[in-house]
Amino acid sequence: MSIDIETARRVAKLARIKVEEAALPALAAEFSAILGFIEQLNEVDVEGIEPMTSVTPMRLKRREDVVTDGNQQAAVLRNAPDAREGFFAVPKVVE
Repeated sequence: MSIDIETARRVAKLARIKVEEAALPALAAEFSAILGFIEQLNEVDVEGIEPMTSVTPMRLKRREDVVTDGNQQAAVLRNAPDAREGFFAVPKVVE
């Protein structure tokens, strides 16, 4: 599939990217190359191949799901610019 300059201009406008007029032919060529690569990938037979998340088989480490309060309230509030009565204090934003 080939992308013309007008299509490249439209894509740039939709993506809110400022592209100089002189750079549009190069952008159209890059878009065409990307779409050509995607077409090439579509030709690969992937029938029966499961999707994978990693090139090496991995299992996530499991832990018991237990609800805790963290016991770190003082440590967390130490980072706050303004903390009062055990909570973050923020300026009023609605009148």
